[in-house]
Amino acid sequence: MHGQPRKPLKQEEDSATIAKTATLRNLQSQLLHNHHNKIYTKEAVEISTKLLQLNPEHYTGWNYRKLAVEHNLKVNTDYESVKSILDEELGVVESGLRKNYKSYGAWHHRKWIVSKGYSSFDREFGLLDKFQKADPRNFHAWNYRRFVAELKNVPEEEELKYTTDMINNNFSNYSAWHHRSVILSKLLKQQARGFTSKENIMTEEYELVHQALFTEPADQSGWFYHLWLLEQTVIPDAPVLVSSWPIHGSGLMVSFERNIDDAALPTYRIFHSNNGAFPLILYFNQAVEGVSSSTVTVEYMFLKEDLIWRPLSVDNSRMSRAWITYLKFPDSEENSPKAYPVEVRLGHTKGIVSSSGSSYSFPSWFAFKVTLRCKASESAARGAGQKLLVWGEDRFRTFEAPTLDLSPILSLDHLRISKDHEPTASEWFVETVTKEIALFRELLLIMICKIGKLTLARLLMAHDTFMAYNTPFVYKKVNTEEVLELLTDLMKLDPTHSRYYKDVHSLVLMEKVVSNEKSLARHCFHYEEPGSPNLPNSVCLRLNNLSLSKIGSFEHLLWVQILDLSHNEIQSIEGEILLIQVFFLRLSGKSVVKISQKLFL
Repeated sequence: MHGQPRKPLKQEEDSATIAKTATLRNLQSQLLHNHHNKIYTKEAVEISTKLLQLNPEHYTGWNYRKLAVEHNLKVNTDYESVKSILDEELGVVESGLRKNYKSYGAWHHRKWIVSKGYSSFDREFGLLDKFQKADPRNFHAWNYRRFVAELKNVPEEEELKYTTDMINNNFSNYSAWHHRSVILSKLLKQQARGFTSKENIMTEEYELVHQALFTEPADQSGWFYHLWLLEQTVIPDAPVLVSSWPIHGSGLMVSFERNIDDAALPTYRIFHSNNGAFPLILYFNQAVEGVSSSTVTVEYMFLKEDLIWRPLSVDNSRMSRAWITYLKFPDSEENSPKAYPVEVRLGHTKGIVSSSGSSYSFPSWFAFKVTLRCKASESAARGAGQKLLVWGEDRFRTFEAPTLDLSPILSLDHLRISKDHEPTASEWFVETVTKEIALFRELLLIMICKIGKLTLARLLMAHDTFMAYNTPFVYKKVNTEEVLELLTDLMKLDPTHSRYYKDVHSLVLMEKVVSNEKSLARHCFHYEEPGSPNLPNSVCLRLNNLSLSKIGSFEHLLWVQILDLSHNEIQSIEGEILLIQVFFLRLSGKSVVKISQKLFL
């Protein structure tokens, strides 16, 4: 047993162990001989029976018996003989499960036998009742129950009622809660009779789990089910476009010249290109597939062929929250003050689909303008003549309020790109989550509960996120400070999981910093490097000294070219998205990491 010190074996126990080991070795040797020589006589099969009674985890023993059964079924084909052979196997399995009811091999062998269609389902459910009374949380028995119920075509509603009875008998039955989530997922997906209203079903489930949480708040079973309910509640029904680069209404300059002498434009309004290609990025609130020239229409005067879109991911997944394509512009020798309009439309045809199967269904439109800047120079290629920046605090200058114009970044709320659809805010969602928030605030007033604090933090974040996506006005997240306070408390109360809390805290803090113009402006600095023509009027986003362990809010960072993440607690940015335009990144206290490859998630 775990947590109990080992005691030396008594002499008689030691002798029994030695004898048992010798018996097992002898039986195993005989079984391997019979297995390799395909001997399936009654005596040979009996040897495997004895071995599996002593050690039901012997996988080779179960595999041998499968071959023996198949051999004997070819010889004995009448119904009674077949049933007798299979019933004998069920008896051997039952004997093995009495020895170890968690034996994977035994449960798998029983599934194999029962699937042949000669066994009594009533017998199987009777056996399950015995095992589940002995250990209601035995997930092997629950998995087998789902298997048998499906074979027998037991209505899902009947199995759901069974989980209700098991849960009411013991709120700490984690396996029953999990089994319930599996059944409910099927019923809701199928929109079975009585389960067409997700809101009504979820409301009833919240009421059920509240009984468990307030009766046994120290037990985690109900809390995990509540987390599952919350996930089902906040999952968006359809993907939403939350950001783009360039954003709607912005005006940018594409420079085919690295050493551009126009100091009037900050870096976030300039894109330097050495091949005439200009990135267009779409950022959704969840991973999607199907972004293509068929589902996204881009119009600008230099378009000659269909654009090729690709997902930004490190695992070569065909699904991603971020998608990119490149617009090609002519690299002429003459400058022109003309601004070329670019219009982007999506959602007018089906094809963009989330991992849950929901389609992007909101007709969306945004537009921006591009001015071309071409000038001959000795270092026309991007990066030519660049040198590694030497960072110093004396080279950063704060922007005066009238000087720093962030309108190309945040003039329009990044979630309001699409104006052509009605908000999808659900009164039920707001009412439900608000009620849950009040409930757990009340719970935390009367007791210290770590998982209760974490649940409250998740509820507050879910409320803010939902309102931001689904209100017809710019929504200011009102729960951020309370969430940060809860996560800070959790780092102290639960040091074992402090890294997780720290990562979530970092993501919430970063969202707070970069999600509105006022706070963002405090972190934007003008970088000056005497004698360097490479970074004219450079705007550096400084997120240093924030104790960040993880970075996020990438939908707000699509414009960033110079990023300072120094003096934080970030151990790695490997796999992070989406620093598509960053060409200088500072991580440590003194050095600067020059980006040679784009960082995708």
